[in-house]
Amino acid sequence: MNHTKDRTQYPSTDAESLALIQPLNKGLGTMDRALMPSDIPKLGWQLLREDLSLPTAVLYEEKLAHNLQWMQAFASAYGAKLAPHGKTTMAPKLFMRQLKAGAWGITLATAPQTRVAYEHGVRRVLMANQLVGKQNMAIIGGLLEDAQFEYFCLVDSAEQVESLATFFGRRGQSLNVLVELGVDDGRTGVRNREQLHAVMTALSGCRERIVLCGVEVYEGLLKDEASIRTFLQNSVEVTRELARESQFDRTPIILSGAGSAWYDVVADVFSKAEIGQPIDVILRPGCYLTHDVGIYRTAQQQIQNRNPVARGIGSSLVPALQLWAYVQSVPEREKAIIALGKRDAAFDAGLPVPALHYRPGRPKPAAAPVAWTLTHIMDQHAYLRIAEGDDIHVGDMIGFDISHPCLTFDKWRHLPVLDSDYRVIDVVQTFF
Repeated sequence: MNHTKDRTQYPSTDAESLALIQPLNKGLGTMDRALMPSDIPKLGWQLLREDLSLPTAVLYEEKLAHNLQWMQAFASAYGAKLAPHGKTTMAPKLFMRQLKAGAWGITLATAPQTRVAYEHGVRRVLMANQLVGKQNMAIIGGLLEDAQFEYFCLVDSAEQVESLATFFGRRGQSLNVLVELGVDDGRTGVRNREQLHAVMTALSGCRERIVLCGVEVYEGLLKDEASIRTFLQNSVEVTRELARESQFDRTPIILSGAGSAWYDVVADVFSKAEIGQPIDVILRPGCYLTHDVGIYRTAQQQIQNRNPVARGIGSSLVPALQLWAYVQSVPEREKAIIALGKRDAAFDAGLPVPALHYRPGRPKPAAAPVAWTLTHIMDQHAYLRIAEGDDIHVGDMIGFDISHPCLTFDKWRHLPVLDSDYRVIDVVQTFF
């Protein structure tokens, strides 16, 4: 399966047209027409039979379904709502699965990402970022012409509020915003009472155009639970004060936080918040859908250890994304070269980890030897350390687990979805 990124504009017509996927090269010639998703199972493709061109990233259906159900159960146990961060996958088909599983909306980071989601049927977006710049505002303004589209962005300065009010005022539109609270030496977000006062003063002068709907935070820049809890509790207190002053123009008031590492602490603190008015607690983890065996497995293990709700749900999140590649060369006794590289996998948070080893013609994959380790990765080659005498041949297939799904997804245009027998039952398309 060819994963070359097609940078052309996605279709912007009906949902069926948006579902079209480009012809897929399966190593036996290119299909002569575009394929509908319903066509995929009929083709009978199977990974282990070498019906796909490797390397390829794949998703596992049963594991995706498990992770969807697990996270929805977790949020529901706290009375919270999910707005999964779509930048992780930028896969509208996965967005729609998350929404159908019960998500309140989809979180995104940019105006173009928001447009992609809208064009594929998403009608509620929390853009966990500031909306800045004429063309970005124009994108959102165009989407807001649809009365069914609900959109929120963040504000953290008087200058930004005034800029938004001017732009959307000229269009005769109103814009929903959340005030963002930040931390020293962090990213965006007001740092102190003086900055907050400036933002609130600016908002008070344009309430008919800029509608304050709640408070947003990102806790992931802090590194320990105690400091995160303090930050979250301070955020609750700010929200309570603003509610007392009748600063919000939405009921329920939105109180939102949570990346993929500390969502349990956010759920615990925010679900207990008493601000004198109804609130919607919105959690925004993104990586839970595919999970990983690196930074997010470590984070999830910590969540399981400290959070009784997570332990009570049952089996935890499971990795649902793998990369399969061929052994290309075995030039040295203790080294094999794998046809996989930086163009195919995230490498910022640890190199891919050999998980499965399969020799075409055998009944099924076996667990890769624990000692097999990637030591170096180039654009399209990876160095696999093996032991002298290991049973590894050119043409063998190796399935790699990954760390940090975000930076793996953005390297792939199409990801086949496999059932438990490695049959291709669907294809997920990304729009980066």
